Amino acid sequence: MSIKTLDDLLAEGVSGRGVLVRSDLNVPLDDDRNITDPGRIIASVPTLRALCEAGAKVIVTAHLGRPKGAPDPKLSLAPVAAALGEQLGRHVQLAADVVGTDALARAEGLTDGDVLLLENVRFDPRETSKDDDERRALARQLAELVSGADGSPGAFVSDGFGVVHRKQASVYDVATLLPHYAGRLVEAEVKVLQQLTSSSERPYAVVLGGSKVSDKLAVIENLATKADSILIGGGMCFTFLASQGVPVGKSLLEEGMIETCRKLLDTYADVIHLPVDIVVADEFAADATPETVRADQIPDGKMGLDIGPGSVERFTNLLSNARTVFWNGPMGVFEFPSFAAGTKGVAEAIIAATGKGAFSVVGGGDSAAAVRQLGLPADGFSHISTGGGASLEYLEGKKLPGIAVLEQ
Repeated sequence: MSIKTLDDLLAEGVSGRGVLVRSDLNVPLDDDRNITDPGRIIASVPTLRALCEAGAKVIVTAHLGRPKGAPDPKLSLAPVAAALGEQLGRHVQLAADVVGTDALARAEGLTDGDVLLLENVRFDPRETSKDDDERRALARQLAELVSGADGSPGAFVSDGFGVVHRKQASVYDVATLLPHYAGRLVEAEVKVLQQLTSSSERPYAVVLGGSKVSDKLAVIENLATKADSILIGGGMCFTFLASQGVPVGKSLLEEGMIETCRKLLDTYADVIHLPVDIVVADEFAADATPETVRADQIPDGKMGLDIGPGSVERFTNLLSNARTVFWNGPMGVFEFPSFAAGTKGVAEAIIAATGKGAFSVVGGGDSAAAVRQLGLPADGFSHISTGGGASLEYLEGKKLPGIAVLEQ
């Protein structure tokens, strides 16, 4: 790719220079604000550590959750700053604001190798504004935080792959104002996705789960012409099943997508594969009693919460000779132990294919969380992405604003 990277920046020299890094630190928190999955924090460390060790004055910008353009104590980055400091093995300051007086004062006080995390960038409504001028105004203030005392520009490192599909101030606009580089994470992610879309070794298998067909429709349409098999699980499989005229009980269903699913199955009958059995229950609950039924015989009062063992076996067979695998979305409600077997079984089949030389990519989000929660080895896959939405949009063939701007 024609993008300058972190190595290019380090070669230029960063000692004593301000560097703004956009990281993806949007980690899940429990009700007590404890981080339940630190995967994204861990993934951000290589870029930040390299800059610190080279003597840069590092300012990190990131978001957490979906605040409505105003400060929300429940979405403060305080727990993230503490966890990031532990991972880096050095103190990480947290500014009390995004680009206000505290951020400015702390930025001015940084010494070589220091790290400052700005408060949740989405506390500022300009971050996600549709108005170019509003976003650019925030971007200018972010850029000023890393400018030298003599007015020399700092640098911008884009390392939040999970947000590169967003045209936002800290992702896109700031890159138009500063010398810009791809961090270790973004560089690695783009290389992997280029491999998935260009030189995929065949057979090429795609495993898609999650709740909605509408979320994955464009990627199904784009990959159906490239992949040898697309295996459908998760809540989205019920809309496909319903399109074949079979009952799905109380299972998740997108009525408006039934006709689309029917056309996809007609067009790509030899590519799209559906579950042959389903694990159902009376209600969506961890203690609900599981029962396995044929995929075309889901009882009226039951809802499907996982794919069944026969489906796992069928999908395992389809994956056994794959040379390239892309997986996005769990096969069932993996958070409930009684309904986790489908996701675990398919993940293990991908690990087995990887062990035989396949190139496998886990497409971020819930899939990456499932790998960790189910105790599966992360190194059993070739690559685990940090950005589900960004991965999907790239594979749909869309231009990602946060990547496109780095090429300029």
